[in-house]
Amino acid sequence: MSTEQNAQPTGDHVPSRRQQPTLLGAVAELEAVVAAGYDEHVGRFLGPVGALFGSAGVAERQAAGPRLAALLPDAPPFPRAHLAMVVGACVESGADPVACSGPVLAGLRGALTGAQRLVEHWARTGGGPLPDREEDDPAGAHARIADPAHLPEWPAHLAVVAWWTLHLWQQAAWAVYAHAPARTEARSSGVTEVLLELIGRYQGGRHDLEGLAHLAQVLDDEPLLVLDRPTGTGYLLRMSGLSDTFQLHTLLADVLIGGGHLPGAPQDPEVVALARTGVPDGRRLIATGAFNLVAPDGSWFWNEGTPGDIPVLDGVRTLVLEPLPYERSWSAGRFIQELPGDLRLERVLDRAEAARLLARTVPGVPAAQAFR
Repeated sequence: MSTEQNAQPTGDHVPSRRQQPTLLGAVAELEAVVAAGYDEHVGRFLGPVGALFGSAGVAERQAAGPRLAALLPDAPPFPRAHLAMVVGACVESGADPVACSGPVLAGLRGALTGAQRLVEHWARTGGGPLPDREEDDPAGAHARIADPAHLPEWPAHLAVVAWWTLHLWQQAAWAVYAHAPARTEARSSGVTEVLLELIGRYQGGRHDLEGLAHLAQVLDDEPLLVLDRPTGTGYLLRMSGLSDTFQLHTLLADVLIGGGHLPGAPQDPEVVALARTGVPDGRRLIATGAFNLVAPDGSWFWNEGTPGDIPVLDGVRTLVLEPLPYERSWSAGRFIQELPGDLRLERVLDRAEAARLLARTVPGVPAAQAFR
C-alpha cells in the first residue's frame, strides 16, 4: 500500500492527461497514478474525474463507481476522502452500492477512529475548543497533538486528516447506506455493528452522526411479530425502510386498526402517507398514539428508538401491544425523509398460536415504574 511518503517520480513517468474526453478516460488515468504509487499526483488527477462527472452519462457514472471505490485503500489520506465523495455520487447515479460500500465504510471506520484520536489528544494537550474545519490550519493541529511519546508523526497526521475529512466520509457512507442491499451486506458482515460502536464512542461534537446511525440501523424485508394483549390476537408483518419507531407506530395503527383487525380510531391518511412515501408540503400534521409498545419482557419500547432495537424472540423481532397509559402525539413524517418506508401484513395468527406466544411474554410495567 502506498503512502504520501513515497519518493517523487520524474515527469516522464506520470500518465499523460492531454487526451481526456470522458469520465472513464479520467478514471483510467487516475487508476494508473494510484497503481504506480505517485501519491503526490493523485489530487491533480482526481480533479478531472470530478470535473467530468457532471457531463458524463448515467451509464458511465455507474461504471466508474466500483472502479473508483477500488482505489480508496491505496489513495493518500486527504485525496482519499474527496475520492470517496465521487464514489458516493456514482452510487447516487445508480452504481452498484454493494460493490462500492466496502471501501467507503472502511474509510469511514478509519475516519471515526482518527477523529476520536484527535479529540482525545486535544484534551491531553490542553483542551479548549476543537479545531474549526473552515477557520483553523491542519498543520497547527498536527503540531499540537504530535508527540513521540504518545502520538508519533504519521498517526498524528492521520488523526488530523480524519478530523478535517470526517464529514466527507459521512456523506459518502450515507450514499451507500441509502440502499437496502448495501445495508444488508454491511449488517451481515458485522461492519455496521463496528461503525455504530465507534459512533457511540465518538466525542467530536462538531460532527452530527445521529442521522447516519439511524440510517445504518434501518432494517429491510424484516419479519415482525406483533401480539395484541387486549384482544389476544397476533400478526406476522414485514417491515422495510423504517428509520424510527414513531414511523413504525403510525404504520402499525394503519395496518392493524385501519385494516379492521384491531379496534380504535384509524390514522389520518395524510399522516400515513408521510410515514410511507409522502413528501411534506409545509403543513404540520400530527400522528396520534394508538397503543403502548412493549417488549416481551414487559419493558416499554419507546417511540424515540429504532425498529432495529426491537428484541428478537425465537428468531423474530417481537412487540406486544397494550393500551395507552396516556395520550401521545407527534409530528408526522419520517426521520430520514428520502427513505421510503413499508409495513405490510403477511398473516393473522390463529387464536391458539397467539395465546401460546402471549403466554411467554410479561405484561408491561406500570407507568410509574417506566419513568423511574
